[in-house]
Amino acid sequence: MPDPRPLGSSLPEMRPTPPAAVPDAPAPAPPVRPVPPAASGFLAALHPPVTIPGPPPPSPSPPSAPAPGLGPAPACAVPDAPATTAAGSPFQGVLPGPTGLGTASLALAGRPGPRLPAPASRAPAPAAGRAVPGLYHHPVQEPDPARVEEVSRRIKRWAEDEVQLYPQEWEGQFDGFSVGRYMVGCHPDAPTVDHLMLATRLMVAENAVDDCYCEDHGGSPVGLGGRLLLAHTALDHLHTTAEYASGWRESLTSDAPRRAYRSAMDHFARAASPSQADRYRHDMARLHMGYLAEAAWAQTGHVPEVWEYLAMRQFNNFRPCPTITDTVGGYELPADLHARPEMQRVIALAGNATTIVNDLYSYTKELDSPGHHLNLPVVIAERERLSERDAYLKAVEVHNELQHAFEAAAADLATACPLPPVLRFLRGVAAWVDGNHDWHRTNTYRYSLPDFW
Repeated sequence: MPDPRPLGSSLPEMRPTPPAAVPDAPAPAPPVRPVPPAASGFLAALHPPVTIPGPPPPSPSPPSAPAPGLGPAPACAVPDAPATTAAGSPFQGVLPGPTGLGTASLALAGRPGPRLPAPASRAPAPAAGRAVPGLYHHPVQEPDPARVEEVSRRIKRWAEDEVQLYPQEWEGQFDGFSVGRYMVGCHPDAPTVDHLMLATRLMVAENAVDDCYCEDHGGSPVGLGGRLLLAHTALDHLHTTAEYASGWRESLTSDAPRRAYRSAMDHFARAASPSQADRYRHDMARLHMGYLAEAAWAQTGHVPEVWEYLAMRQFNNFRPCPTITDTVGGYELPADLHARPEMQRVIALAGNATTIVNDLYSYTKELDSPGHHLNLPVVIAERERLSERDAYLKAVEVHNELQHAFEAAAADLATACPLPPVLRFLRGVAAWVDGNHDWHRTNTYRYSLPDFW
């Protein structure tokens, strides 16, 4: 349960020990590989071969010109490496070790990260689902079914009993979201189910805000800024006078999105360090700013230029989800390493690529919804006067270029700064990118592909 102390200026941000571990299914351990000598090895070892049958790709469209300096990169990988930096690297003066929970085994140069329990001997059968033809992605191992079941059980109990998230008639939609499978697949290095629940509560809370404030469960662009700002105070507390603090505290229970934000953040802040919690708050502020840009365009009927849409999607995207990979993994990427421009580029590209994945898989769902929904294929079709099919296939190419750029930037950073927490964080972000795609591919309750092939 959340911290029972009152919220507000009297609540100090502390970093207590994480929740007591509850026996749960062991995390699948990746196969042990030797440390590769260079960035190409970093990329090659992250994605072990996984065969998932699928349809043949479509006839190739004329390739778009690559962005300057961005070429295709091999499949991404992040093995542990000695904690030394390349000669002349800007990282040479940076704090060389992690400071978060669960990082004792990462503190010395050359030490491997903490070992996870051995995986179950029998691998689950792959889930049904079809990948977007021609989409560059990496298949993943099936999420551990015991963990999926336990996370699904706990999150539903939290949603219904602790935050009263949804009325009974929405229960089928909540179950169809399959958030347990989603988070287990995106965080394969989480030490326990308790750690997985940190990400799962936040994901559900974020979607409650999106659905109830922005989308099809009562959402509207009208007045969205006020609603988002007040909900954000459940993440970033109001510090005011005693006379007015009571009204704010009462507001945190006034609707399901705020109840969910408050509870999920309370759980997260107790397990995270102060800098990790503040990182999440800032990433959520970015997300809310993106919501507001999209809402403003909806109110005026504006269809943005493609570059404008991509700028909006750099904020209205999945960024807050992969950037908590260290908290969910039980360690910390130090704040100075997280703030480096090279790391910020990796994070931005990962968020942008995963968000275009959502645009592609949710394309038919949004076309069938009331109103005019902006997504990348729609914007390309309108602004570049392309057919729906050609615009969709061009959006696939945009995703592929972003994904290659992400992997190249991650490889460059791993070579420049092969510190254990950096490498593990990069591995966690890459795993989130892959798990996010797999969830979209397999969630046939929510998504179906257009008939363009």
